[in-house]
Amino acid sequence: MSTQPAEGWTRRRFLGGLTVAGAAGLLGLRPRPVAAEPPPETTTLRLFEAPVTCIAPTWVAQELLYSEGFTDVRYVNYPKQTQNWPPTVLLSGEVDLTLSFPPTDIIHIEAGDPVVVLAGSHIGCIELLGSDRVRSTRDLKGKTVGINEMGSDFHTFVSMFVAYVGLNPHKDINWVVHPWADQARLLTDLTEGRIDAFVMGPPYAPEIREKKIGHVLVNTTTDKPWSQYFCCLVASTKAFVRQHPVATKRALRALLKAADVCALEPERTAQRIVDRGMAPRYDAVLQGLKEIPYGQWRQYDPEDAVRFYALWLREIGMIKSTPQQLIARGTDWRFLNEVKRELKG
Repeated sequence: MSTQPAEGWTRRRFLGGLTVAGAAGLLGLRPRPVAAEPPPETTTLRLFEAPVTCIAPTWVAQELLYSEGFTDVRYVNYPKQTQNWPPTVLLSGEVDLTLSFPPTDIIHIEAGDPVVVLAGSHIGCIELLGSDRVRSTRDLKGKTVGINEMGSDFHTFVSMFVAYVGLNPHKDINWVVHPWADQARLLTDLTEGRIDAFVMGPPYAPEIREKKIGHVLVNTTTDKPWSQYFCCLVASTKAFVRQHPVATKRALRALLKAADVCALEPERTAQRIVDRGMAPRYDAVLQGLKEIPYGQWRQYDPEDAVRFYALWLREIGMIKSTPQQLIARGTDWRFLNEVKRELKG
């Protein structure tokens, strides 16, 4: 599947697809509530934020959320205000919606947690970086991979990466836990504590490449099959969706429009992220935003992503449910389908 914008996808068509209120918010004018449907059941919305800039639509959506009738948009910051990462931060009741990695969502759905996936956000954003001691992912057999925590998003992704090339993540990889901030140094360390690979994402990926540390083994933005599926989904809880269906749809519409803004206005988006203090370097943030193909939520099917990752998680023994069982148990595409019809074109 192509990651190029749909034919004729121009700034004029994009602005035409926004509501008047949404366009006003984007252009810095005073937003007005959408009047064509009931108001949201709650005017407060809590979103997760962390210093990982691939979740840029979360911040861009703020004005668009105001135009959707939310008057109190709150950001719960990791690690200052919560130690929980998605989707656990949903299950703890600290946030209402968040961008989340599909493999971790699937593992929670398998466990019976009330996570519900609503849509896809964007493709790519994760890179597996190797030292000069490994030439390819297959060369990681018997090598040491640094992760921040066993069972974390990065542990799960690397497990799938190595399984894809025929390795057994439970037997062929030596997993070691280190703070993420230490892993780039340990990749080039010549002492006994060195590692052979670790995972990174924006805004750190451009900075590490600039320093010529290691080389990329897997890039989910460009390397198939990973580049053919959403790497980040929009998730909530069953309780929030059941109690606030109008708010859910309005919030999702704002987040998807925000993904389009990220694609068309990366410079403005990067400046917003830096101004919020989520990253120090504008140039690194901008490079990361330009590399991730935002604005593709119309072209890709989030159900395909759930199915794809579920198959690989079953392959490596992390889940037992079939993809169809997980899709039936933990997804709700009603709101996405409605938004697609409204913003068609």
